[in-house]
Amino acid sequence: FSGWKWEEALVVLGIFTILQGFSSTFLAPNLSRIVDRVQQGTLDFVLLKPISSQFWLSANTVSPWGMPDLILGTVLLLYAANKLGVAIGNYFLTAIPLLFGTITLYSIWFMLGATSIWFVKIYNVTEVLEGLLEAGRFPMAAYPAAYRFFFTFVVPVAFLTTVPAEAMLGRGEIVWIAGAGILAIGLLFFSRYFWQFALRFYTSASS
Repeated sequence: FSGWKWEEALVVLGIFTILQGFSSTFLAPNLSRIVDRVQQGTLDFVLLKPISSQFWLSANTVSPWGMPDLILGTVLLLYAANKLGVAIGNYFLTAIPLLFGTITLYSIWFMLGATSIWFVKIYNVTEVLEGLLEAGRFPMAAYPAAYRFFFTFVVPVAFLTTVPAEAMLGRGEIVWIAGAGILAIGLLFFSRYFWQFALRFYTSASS
């Protein structure tokens, strides 16, 4: 890819694999069940609990099936970074946009899960999202300008993988890291508001 060495591209792939493992371990086993709870009416019991329903739905289950991806992604990242002679400080620097990336990914998934209150069958939508996120395997430089725009400002794939990778490689710009933070925090708060809005349309199975 233009401006990217093989090992640098491996950094992007390692970060992508870590996020994929994070999704399989924490997001998929929890957020995909929102649809089932709406269909079966068991969301009623969650709403009656003396705890934030969004938090409970997001952190109720942990799946071990994503652990291999988490381990493989970490190994790829460390291998590539070692080959490139990345400074220790850059590891801590890349943790910031990577954290922002996990928050962004969570917020998008949760809002998609919340739409099941209106559209019960949303499995195809999540499949489309996962397909779009596959673009994060490669640096944004691998795509034509129109695709780079789409994967940056429409579906923010660039903020998930390329921005953290550039931070590790020591060429991340503060504007993009700050943008990743604003996007993550904005989406997190919006997911909270969106969930509360969606619950207004939820018809309890017991009513």
